[in-house]
Amino acid sequence: MELSKIHQLEKAMILLLNFEGWELEWTGEGSERWDAKGKTQKGFDCVIEMKFRKKYYETKMLEQEKYNALMKLDKDIIKIYLVNDTKGNFLYYLNTLKMPETIKKYCPQTTIWNGKKVLKDVYLIEEKYALRINLNKSY
Repeated sequence: MELSKIHQLEKAMILLLNFEGWELEWTGEGSERWDAKGKTQKGFDCVIEMKFRKKYYETKMLEQEKYNALMKLDKDIIKIYLVNDTKGNFLYYLNTLKMPETIKKYCPQTTIWNGKKVLKDVYLIEEKYALRINLNKSY
């Protein structure tokens, strides 16, 4: 997926969440390791890492490196991992989520697929731990 398309999807997701009472701004072109920052619906400071998948997977993959970058932030900031796939949007509140053991998996080297894969430590997080919003009702 092209970077410009990913940025459009991130901005659209932020617009959707802001419509629901969040107060988020896009950070996609900044130096941060997350895609949005701002306030939750209840007014708590938060950051959101987003992934957009063209295919549905029962577990949602999060790179350990990205998780670690989020968790280094102040403990009062709510860290959210949002995955969008063909079945809907899945929000994981990382502050309180007990992470599974990491596994090693060959993944694209960068967000923009260039054909090169590298071995990365990743978490495979079960769907049951996510807050599901805007589900695709076609399944």
